[in-house]
Amino acid sequence: MPTLTYTHWRDVPETTWRWPSFSPTEMACRGSGAIKINTEAMDMLQRLRNRLAKPLIVLSAYRSPEHNRAVGGAPASKHMLATAFDIAMANHDPVAFEAAARAVGFLGFGFYPRSGFMHIDLGPARSWGDRFPVQATAFIEETPPAREVLAQSRTLRGTGAAGVATVGAAGIEVAQEVLAETQDAVLPLVPYLETLRWVFIAVALGGIAVAVWARIDDWTRGRR
Repeated sequence: MPTLTYTHWRDVPETTWRWPSFSPTEMACRGSGAIKINTEAMDMLQRLRNRLAKPLIVLSAYRSPEHNRAVGGAPASKHMLATAFDIAMANHDPVAFEAAARAVGFLGFGFYPRSGFMHIDLGPARSWGDRFPVQATAFIEETPPAREVLAQSRTLRGTGAAGVATVGAAGIEVAQEVLAETQDAVLPLVPYLETLRWVFIAVALGGIAVAVWARIDDWTRGRR
């Protein structure tokens, strides 16, 4: 497996770097700035990034022997060969991440749920640490703000009352015209119908007022 070594990540030629989702800075030793590039491991990491379709936050990649000792790494850590990566799980479901990493060819897995990252490397096949708790839902979906049930909506009640009253007032007016043209026996009812028509009009105006007040109140409470 081809491996390229540079004293500092700034020395990496742009023509050499072919992994668009990552940079030499991310892969360099956090202690010295030196970088070792294992092209097979980097190709696999890029395939994992493409498969997951979301960023990989690399906490640790290559480590110089001195830096590996300083951070308490294993004496034969794969980080010193640039074939291992520690990836934060902050933006990933660990179960889905592990499955994708295995699918692209990673064989070694270390689980660090308390520190929030997963170690992956080229192998040999093995695993250690306590697995991350299984999440019922990987990410909480955004839910729309609660809305009033239509049957309980103040606005609907107000506009409904206004509509019914308006129709009622119009019906009374039609009835008046019809009765006025019928027999004299029913003419005494016309004054009462006039009063009833005004009652319906008053109810309609009240319904409209309730609807307007409800919309203003909803606006002030952020229910738009």
